[in-house]
Amino acid sequence: MAYEPRTYRWKVDPAGLVTFRVVRAETDLAVSARQNLSEQALALVDDARQALESYIAANPRFAESLVPVGVPEGAPPIVRAMADAARVAGVGPMAAVAGAVAEEVAQGLEPLSAEVIVENGGDVFLISEVDRVVLLGAGDSPLSEHVAIAIRAEEMPIAVCTSSAKVGPSLSLGSAHAATVLARSGALADAAASAVGNLVHGPGDIERALARAREIPGVAGAVVVCEDKIGAVGTLSLIKV
Repeated sequence: MAYEPRTYRWKVDPAGLVTFRVVRAETDLAVSARQNLSEQALALVDDARQALESYIAANPRFAESLVPVGVPEGAPPIVRAMADAARVAGVGPMAAVAGAVAEEVAQGLEPLSAEVIVENGGDVFLISEVDRVVLLGAGDSPLSEHVAIAIRAEEMPIAVCTSSAKVGPSLSLGSAHAATVLARSGALADAAASAVGNLVHGPGDIERALARAREIPGVAGAVVVCEDKIGAVGTLSLIKV
């Protein structure tokens, strides 16, 4: 798999926070916190990866399936979070992995920093005491990076996860430039973004995809970009950049 440079990170500059990179194998995070917590973040990544990789080694279908997979009560918390999100959204469990890892790291760092933002390949988990803005990247769409989602402090913690058929290596069965979902759960936001994005094969599918987002319990809002068209639903605020 070819590495795609995450050039959008050059634009990340959350006021009042220090941003640092955490990398372990395929996991590549940009973390913002009140101080550099690289070592602690790496330990959290290692714990999440170890739990997930051990479970997959014994249950390979969890990583291979494109439909929900049941897991036992004793499965690691990150595995259960991914399985629950996949069941609700109607996708395979690995559609939730990036959002689940982002939340796991953010929640793990919160005792050390009251404000934490973790970005994992376009999937973001935010814990903040002030309002934040998340820029919407949508590949070669003319709307890419010209629209942002305004997140109020009272809405956090929250996940903002994006599925794209045009950017990054993740599997998408649709053609959306961006299908972005907001939810309290990182795993759910990621899985739901995949489910919504899978339905988009042209601008005419935006309304149908947004209707699907409304049906998924726990989804607070969604934005879909396809070519030069955009649609949104739910409790979110879009701003021009």
